[in-house]
Amino acid sequence: VQLQASGGGLVQAGGSLRLSCAASRRTLDNYAVGWFRQAPGKEREFVSAINWGGGNEYYSGSVKGRFTISRDSASDTFYLDMNSLKPADTAIYYCAASQEGSRLLRLLSRRISARNYDYWGQGTQVTVSS
Repeated sequence: VQLQASGGGLVQAGGSLRLSCAASRRTLDNYAVGWFRQAPGKEREFVSAINWGGGNEYYSGSVKGRFTISRDSASDTFYLDMNSLKPADTAIYYCAASQEGSRLLRLLSRRISARNYDYWGQGTQVTVSS
C-alpha cells in the first residue's frame, strides 16, 4: 500500500485546511486509517483515526471538536478537515494505515501508537500563523 498525503499549507489562526490521503490502489478494505502529526523537536503524535469499513471516529483531545476525519471509498481517499486552526497545530501531518483495522482502534493505547500502523504517507506541512 502506498499513501500520498496532500493539502498542507500556510493558514492564519482560525482558518481551515483539508488534508487528503490517497491510496495507491483499492486496498483499504478492513484497514484502520488515520492521521498523525509531528512538530519540530517533538515525537509523532496521534491526531485521528477511523475504520475504513465504518464505525466510530477517534480524535486526540487537542483536536476533538475542530478536526473531522472522513473517507471516500469510491476514490480510496481519506481526509482530515481541520477548522479553527491554532499555531499549536503547526506540524508535519502524516497519514497512516493499519492492517489490524477495527481491532487496533478498540484500545486507546494501541490506536494512538505510531508503531501499530503499517503504512505511511510522506507527510504534508501545516503551518498556522498567529
